[in-house]
Amino acid sequence: MPQDVRLEPPEGGWRLERGGTLPEINVRYELVGRPEPDGSNVVFICHALTGDAHVAGWRPEEDPAKDKPSGWWDGMVGPGRGIDTDRFCVLCANILGGCSGTTGPGSINPETGEPYGSAFPEITMGDIVDVFRALTRRLGFRRLAAVVGGSFGGMLALEWAIRHPQDMGRCVLVATAASLNTQALAFDIVGRQAIIQDPNWRHGEYYKGARPVAGLASARRLAHITYLSQAGMDAKFGREKREEWLSRGQDFHSQMRRDFKTYFQIESYLEYQGQKFVRRFDANSYLQITRALDAYDPEEAFGSLEAAVRQIQAKVLMVSLRGDWLFTKEQAERFVHACLRERKDISYCRLDGVMGHDAFLTHIDELKAVIQAFLTATDTRDPSTLDPAQARFYKDFSRQIPEGSRVLDIGCGDGTLLKQLATNQRAAWGIGLERDLEKIVQALHKGVNVVMTNIDTRLHDMPSHLFDVAVISHTIQVLRRPDLMMQQLLRVADWALIAFPNFGYIGMRSQLFFLGRMPRTKEFPFDWFDTPNIHNCTLKDFYDFSRKFGLKATLLCSHSASWLGKLLSALGLKNLGAGGVILRLTAGNGKETRDGR
Repeated sequence: MPQDVRLEPPEGGWRLERGGTLPEINVRYELVGRPEPDGSNVVFICHALTGDAHVAGWRPEEDPAKDKPSGWWDGMVGPGRGIDTDRFCVLCANILGGCSGTTGPGSINPETGEPYGSAFPEITMGDIVDVFRALTRRLGFRRLAAVVGGSFGGMLALEWAIRHPQDMGRCVLVATAASLNTQALAFDIVGRQAIIQDPNWRHGEYYKGARPVAGLASARRLAHITYLSQAGMDAKFGREKREEWLSRGQDFHSQMRRDFKTYFQIESYLEYQGQKFVRRFDANSYLQITRALDAYDPEEAFGSLEAAVRQIQAKVLMVSLRGDWLFTKEQAERFVHACLRERKDISYCRLDGVMGHDAFLTHIDELKAVIQAFLTATDTRDPSTLDPAQARFYKDFSRQIPEGSRVLDIGCGDGTLLKQLATNQRAAWGIGLERDLEKIVQALHKGVNVVMTNIDTRLHDMPSHLFDVAVISHTIQVLRRPDLMMQQLLRVADWALIAFPNFGYIGMRSQLFFLGRMPRTKEFPFDWFDTPNIHNCTLKDFYDFSRKFGLKATLLCSHSASWLGKLLSALGLKNLGAGGVILRLTAGNGKETRDGR
């Protein structure tokens, strides 16, 4: 249910960043779920460029028995959904400068009794955030569980996290960036030109006459192209013709030719989007908020992106979409790397979004799982579910890492090791790299920072000298190109800690020798045809492999599940007796200890 609140202005009115003043501000908002009195379970959702506060459920005029929910993110917000309203209360408000209930150019100026029109002052993203924050304070919410935003809303969420870092525990940024790239700026510029060149715009003073619907529709059609992807448009429309138009008479076809119309379905779709948009949106609002969007650049404000993200205190989740060319993966990764350089708690996922930018609104199955895991993560230690052998391994592994270290876990899986390092008296700060989405969701639910990437090839994208130690635990044998990993390993970290199953183990050798079949053991519990271990190396192999890259491998400890293996290891025959090994990898060509056969 939409609600309105009038924010009491300070003496002299609301002063905006560009120098303008508003005598009063009305805010329209909606709440979904029940808030705690202090707002500790409140998730504030910042809507997209032309969205509104109706994030989930039905509008008052709609019938739940007949109508589908009209909330723009109804699939994400609700009981048991990505943002679970049985656990969280969702707050969404219309933005300052918009046209859906919060004060904007179409609102009545109390000093004149007429719509503001062109007299509405220039606004910034910071002004919008300040109004949001004033609303939460008015409602009694001092610290929010999270602020979430997609696209334009993601920029607002980011600005809020930078400007008022103490206001939230978590921040979710979806299909967005710290600023628009040049191509996106160009689309906005052309869209605004379409509006102001409409004869009915009249410098914004059109509220008592014909409105600039043609210009606004053109701006919307242009913008809507950026919300789609080529693959999505090909799949949905291709070069299909509008069949119902092809059956019209000759006079109609002559008019079509004179107007330079086509028969393509994509043209009909864009016309529909433009016509639908002008029924609900105001041209002056579109001009104001796109200008604020274009101008937003925390890097310019702080001198560098790193200086901007340095202000952030919340745990941050960044999500980009593969089909999104409006906000690119390069922009997302640049933000992630800036957060890494400043040792911020950052997680990053790149999800399938073949339909383009708008997929964060329309194709959200993966996104729901990621956001839900991130928002419901626990920062307390999980009850141990490890078997005794796993517990011993993690204990042996963890004690090799100095307390308070900055750790990069390459192939972090479900995040168990990083969770152990953070909570097992090691007080380590870490980032995990993982490519499997299911494991990433599990890691997020543990409260672990995890970055989705192709760990075979993308380590070269990581900034240099960020970490004290790089961890590769039972990962190197599953990589397609472990040589590429080794070339970059000690560029990103001072040294590395590596664990892998030793294929030279006596149990392996005996099964091959006596049975003539690929072996299966506790360390290698796979059949030959479904094993993830595509590079089965021995301890000796790894020594030779390390030397090839000018690195020194030092055996720290080994383990074996059999009494014979333990005996052989005790006799110094580690390559024969060890089922698994843990090594320290450092720079230099020092001679390692040769361990047995």
